Amino acid sequence: MTENEISREIVDACYCVHSGLGPGLLESVYEAVLARELEKRGLRVQRQAAVPVVWDGQVFDEGFRADLVVEDKVIVELKAVEQTARVHRKQLLTYVRLMDKRLGLLVNFGETLIKNGIQRVVNGLPDEDARRGNEPRVS
Repeated sequence: MTENEISREIVDACYCVHSGLGPGLLESVYEAVLARELEKRGLRVQRQAAVPVVWDGQVFDEGFRADLVVEDKVIVELKAVEQTARVHRKQLLTYVRLMDKRLGLLVNFGETLIKNGIQRVVNGLPDEDARRGNEPRVS
């Protein structure tokens, strides 16, 4: 599966989880339930994956953890807050770069409508429209 195909499954799973549980729970609850929902769909999910930092030839695994890594391709960073901050998006972009991935999803289960709580963070992933020969979207 491509990153975009995986992300479609993740977004659909987020919708199912949010519809069933609603906003207002702890982030850890959404993490466990979303991981289970993705596994039911046949996807490999790693929870609390170490985000290694390489400095001066040394690898450090301390401190940084990605909430979910799906199919070893897409990082999912979960929040359960009223509104995400710019720093949350920057954090995910850093994780995506450090783990050498091309796509991350920032998902805020605190939103009333889950569609308003999902943001894509891209690191060198070609736009699907560009691959089809269409003009890429500006976002």
